[in-house]
Amino acid sequence: QNTSWSNVEKAIANLKAAGLLDASKLHALDPEELATLVRPAGYFRVKAKRLGNFLTWLCDRYDGDMQSFEGIPTGRLREELLAVSGIGPETADSILLYAMNRPVFVVDTYTARVMVRHGLIGEELDYPQLQDLFTSNLEPDVALFNEFHALLVMAGKNYCKPHPHCSGCPLESLGTVAGVRNAM
Repeated sequence: QNTSWSNVEKAIANLKAAGLLDASKLHALDPEELATLVRPAGYFRVKAKRLGNFLTWLCDRYDGDMQSFEGIPTGRLREELLAVSGIGPETADSILLYAMNRPVFVVDTYTARVMVRHGLIGEELDYPQLQDLFTSNLEPDVALFNEFHALLVMAGKNYCKPHPHCSGCPLESLGTVAGVRNAM
């Protein structure tokens, strides 16, 4: 979170070059060394700590094997993830969707900003309410949720920035709500 994808790629390349794309190996790594490897991602000490918390949960409860999640209900896994220090709803849902292939819709700042600016929701909707809006109107499909989220991120990243660039936006025909255009 709060990191450009190019910097995330650099951190992943560091882990890969060190032969550490394995939960058990990462878990056994000295926290300072982990922080050094993920440094390009920014806030590296915080991220290393949170990653360490996740790895402790994964290794202690599931022997570092995500295959052991088969048969465990998504709701239970989400609750467990949310109990890990440093993992909030967006991160838990991202792990469920992208790493575990569970049909969970991820809500992020881009999602809320795009929806509010186009008058599709009010600013008062919280994470669960916004997530429910999507999940109650879309088929629960991993590929669909993945693509839909990616498209919202693209629109938010390229057009619906904190200072919007509406010209040429693929959602431009939806219009904007007066006084909301620059919100969020």
